[in-house]
Amino acid sequence: MPFRTTDPTTGRTERTFDPLDRAGIDAAITRTHDAFVGFRNTPTPGRAEGLRKVAERLETRRDELARLATKEMGKRLAEAGSEVDKCAWVCRYYAEHAEEQLADEVVSTDAKASYVRHLPLGVVLAIMPWNFPYWQILRFAAPALAAGNTALVKPAPSTPQCGLAVAELFAEAGFPEGCVQTILVEPEQVPSILDDPRVRAVTLTGSEAAGSAVAEQAAKRIKPSVLELGGSDPFVVMPSADLDRALDAAVTSRMINNGQSCIAAKRFVVHEDVADAFTKGLVERVEALRLGDPSDDDTDIGPMATAALRDRLADQVDRSIEAGARARTGCEVVEGEGFFYRPGVLTDVPEDCPARTEELFGPVAVVHRARDLVHAIALANETRYGLGAAIFSRDDAECERAIRDLDAGCTFVNAFVKSDPRLPFGGTKASGYGRELARDGLLSFVNRKTVWVEG
Repeated sequence: MPFRTTDPTTGRTERTFDPLDRAGIDAAITRTHDAFVGFRNTPTPGRAEGLRKVAERLETRRDELARLATKEMGKRLAEAGSEVDKCAWVCRYYAEHAEEQLADEVVSTDAKASYVRHLPLGVVLAIMPWNFPYWQILRFAAPALAAGNTALVKPAPSTPQCGLAVAELFAEAGFPEGCVQTILVEPEQVPSILDDPRVRAVTLTGSEAAGSAVAEQAAKRIKPSVLELGGSDPFVVMPSADLDRALDAAVTSRMINNGQSCIAAKRFVVHEDVADAFTKGLVERVEALRLGDPSDDDTDIGPMATAALRDRLADQVDRSIEAGARARTGCEVVEGEGFFYRPGVLTDVPEDCPARTEELFGPVAVVHRARDLVHAIALANETRYGLGAAIFSRDDAECERAIRDLDAGCTFVNAFVKSDPRLPFGGTKASGYGRELARDGLLSFVNRKTVWVEG
């Protein structure tokens, strides 16, 4: 199956790419491994300077890259530009902090010297998604290369040009040929890539099914892996919350990236004392959103990335309504060209229906009523996912209880969940394992070598 650039606004395919054959894959691995042999010996300040240059290239090409993301996956142009800005930020973060974060860790023993040194592993395979086609790659590649590794990047089939553009940025910044190489390969070709002893590790951001398959493949080959998978993030609202602030955050979090974000708030767990007011405000705000061309500055919500994603969401919502859920607004396919879905709000969601048990990856908010904080946390934790969680409350005891008991990789208090280069990012349960960003991300693909020196 070829890689395709299909404009979600029109539904028209504008460019196709053929996947690499076996010879092409072998050649790509060779180039990236050969690059590692020399690049691993580049001093950390030299790698840092390269990342600064990547940040500069991102800023120089910002508008072009933003338009490309909008064309390939329907992201609003303003959000696409912000994504490019964030990629420059993560490059500069590691350029500034990698040297201190990779420094030897001295340990006091009876040896003349003893310490832990951080050495790169080698070639890392990165299997990346379509929804943040630059950020997902750069949040892995910046720390991986800062540590001295090199990267093979497999982009999603629907965003091949964004993936190819990232490799161009590193080449333009002066990194050796092959340090970051984009490979267009099919999922069934991944096991053979992991079979190659020169490929030392793998990271994947994507679906639970894809993550499970790659984790199994990596484990069989005794290779480390980092997985960032789906999320069905809860957003808890208590009576003491600033309701307007919570509603503004709720709409932003749920509808960012046209509703297609792993860490978007998807399930709004609201105390019954404020549930009616919250639901009314949420419906009003969602109905005010303008659906349209993502290149238009007046558009609030663009199309979904593919017809398959739009149709899956519609099926999940329709089956939930058939089971007894109530559509308070929206929740319907928009007829005509493009992959548009009208943003919606579901309430009165029964157990054992898709809106309760599955991740809704699109612009639909689900509201649950909770009797108290204990009930709210139980509802929040009933999902098999555990990526992020948020609570809005001005009661310190409630917030501390939520921080302790919400089963997620991060908890945000009076703010919606987001990723930040300064903080570790990752999930628990079916949302994956391992951490990206901050020092944790830098150490994800290193050999923490113990060193003992006798006198």
